[in-house]
Amino acid sequence: MRLVYLTHSLASCWNHGNAHFLRGVLREMIHRGHDVRALEPEGAWSLENLLRDHGDAGLDAYRANYPELSSATFAGNDGMEAALEGADVVIVHEWNEPALVAAIGRLRRQGARFTLLFHDTHHRAVSDPEAIRTFDLDGYDAILAFGETLSEVYRRWGWGDRVFTWHEAADTRLFHPPAQEEPREGLVWIGNWGDGERTAELEDFLFRPAREASLPLDIYGVRYPAEALAMLEGHGARYLGWLPNARAPEVFARHLATVHVPRRFYVNLLPGIPTIRVFEALACGIPLVSAPWQDAEHLFRPGEDFLFAQNGAEMARHLAALRDDPALRRSLAQHGLETIRARHSCAHRVDELMGILARLDAAPTRSLGPARMEAPTP
Repeated sequence: MRLVYLTHSLASCWNHGNAHFLRGVLREMIHRGHDVRALEPEGAWSLENLLRDHGDAGLDAYRANYPELSSATFAGNDGMEAALEGADVVIVHEWNEPALVAAIGRLRRQGARFTLLFHDTHHRAVSDPEAIRTFDLDGYDAILAFGETLSEVYRRWGWGDRVFTWHEAADTRLFHPPAQEEPREGLVWIGNWGDGERTAELEDFLFRPAREASLPLDIYGVRYPAEALAMLEGHGARYLGWLPNARAPEVFARHLATVHVPRRFYVNLLPGIPTIRVFEALACGIPLVSAPWQDAEHLFRPGEDFLFAQNGAEMARHLAALRDDPALRRSLAQHGLETIRARHSCAHRVDELMGILARLDAAPTRSLGPARMEAPTP
C-alpha cells in the first residue's frame, strides 16, 4: 500500500505533538513493507521556530532515532495532484491550510482513486468550531478523530458511521524502559505552557505539590512567557527549555516520577482524551500521577497504571508516597507498561488503521463527505 500523509511537520516536534505519533505510525508502516511518503509545507512555523532557537543541530535527535523517515516539502497547492499520484491512501492533518484541504478534496471528487481521510488531533472542534468549519471536507471518505468525544462532534456534524476514533499511542520502538536502571531522582514534566489553558492547574497540581513533597522538579517545554518563568522560579522548579521528543525516554529514565496535567478543554469539553505524554511516559516505565480527567473510554486502569489526584493536597500526598515507597513505584511502572504493550503502541494503531481502511473499501459505494458542517451544540 502507498500512503501519503500531509502533516505540518514530520521533522519538527517544537510545539507540535502530532509529530510524536506520526513518526511512530509511519515508521511502523515502513517496517511492515508499505510505501510511505510524508509531505509538509515550506516554512512550517514549528520547524522555523526550532531552527531559529537551535539551528540545524536541533534536528539531530530526530535524524538519529528515525533514520527510516523523511519528508518532502510543498509550496501552496501547486503540484499536489502529481504528488498524490499512485497513492492508495491520503491522510490530511487538521493543521494544514483550509485551501489545501479543500484542493485535495476536489481531487477526490474528480475521480482520484485514493481513500481520503481527515485526521483531527486537537480541541478546536469544540473550543473554536468556526476554525474547523472553514475546512471544506466535501470529497473526504472519513474522519479520524483522536478521541470518542471528538468523534461524537463529527457525528453531530453529519458524518455518521464514517467517523473513526483513532487514539494516539506510544512509539514503543523508541519509548521503552532503559536497558539498565540508573539512579533516579526528582520529578520531571515535559510540556508546553500553551496559551493559558492550564496555568492555574499547573500551579495547583505540579509546582506547589512538588515543593510540598520536597521533590526537585525539572521542566521542559517551549512558549514559557516571563510570568511563567517567574512562577517556576518562585516554586523552586528548574526550567530546562525545549527537549526533542526523541530524547524524552532518556530524561524519563533519570527521574522518579512524572505528572500529567491536561489542558482545560480536554477536561471540560473533550473528556476521555489524554495527551500523548501519558502513553509515552507509561511506555518508558516511569510512575505517573495525573490531575483530574475522566478516562471515559477506559484506556487505562487508574490506580494501577497511574495514580489520580483530585486536588493539590492529594497530589502532594501521592508524590510523597512515590518518593518514599520503591514498591509503589515498581508496581505503577509495571502495570502502566503492561497496558501500553497490550493496547497502546503505534503497532496497535496501525492495525486499527488497516481495519478502518478495510471497512471503507468494503462499502458497496463510497459516499463522500458533507460539504458543510453544522456547529456543535454546547
